[in-house]
Amino acid sequence: MTVIYLGLGTNVEREHYLSRGLDALEQLLGQLECSPVFESDAVGMLGQRFFNMVVGAQTHLTLADLSAALKAIEAACGRREGRVAGRITLDIDVLVYGELSGTHEGIALPRAEVRRNAFVLWPLALLAPTLTLPSDSVDVSCLWNSWEGQQSLWPVAFAWRGKPLTDPALIETFRPRLRTVR
Repeated sequence: MTVIYLGLGTNVEREHYLSRGLDALEQLLGQLECSPVFESDAVGMLGQRFFNMVVGAQTHLTLADLSAALKAIEAACGRREGRVAGRITLDIDVLVYGELSGTHEGIALPRAEVRRNAFVLWPLALLAPTLTLPSDSVDVSCLWNSWEGQQSLWPVAFAWRGKPLTDPALIETFRPRLRTVR
């Protein structure tokens, strides 16, 4: 079995599509480890705010088969290649696939967004703080603590199957801030 981490994002009917994506991923992969859910301004596009999170799981699927299955889940949630600009029903990205580093099956691993985007790095650091990315010498918690950037991001209440994914204390801690991380 290979340990994987996936990034999920949606800015259309966010609760619906995030829950639907989690349901499909659980059916595909079995037990999921879920990060808290964060709301963020759109990065790199004009559009509504996103819900983002990271899930961890184990899989017997090859990277190619996993990628194809994730594309099928996105398509089942209404995502199409000719999509409306700025509207994403569900985006699922492979962030880490075992110890793979470099480009495999057309996918650069670990995904560059892990280091670049707070909406990926913060949830990953909360989910797996001691995870060391392949070909790296520092864990994601250290990467998050040294992250420098300007992105609007804050934890939000979200429950999946009646279980809250975001700790209310985390929400309360960041409520007084101006909603800009660093």
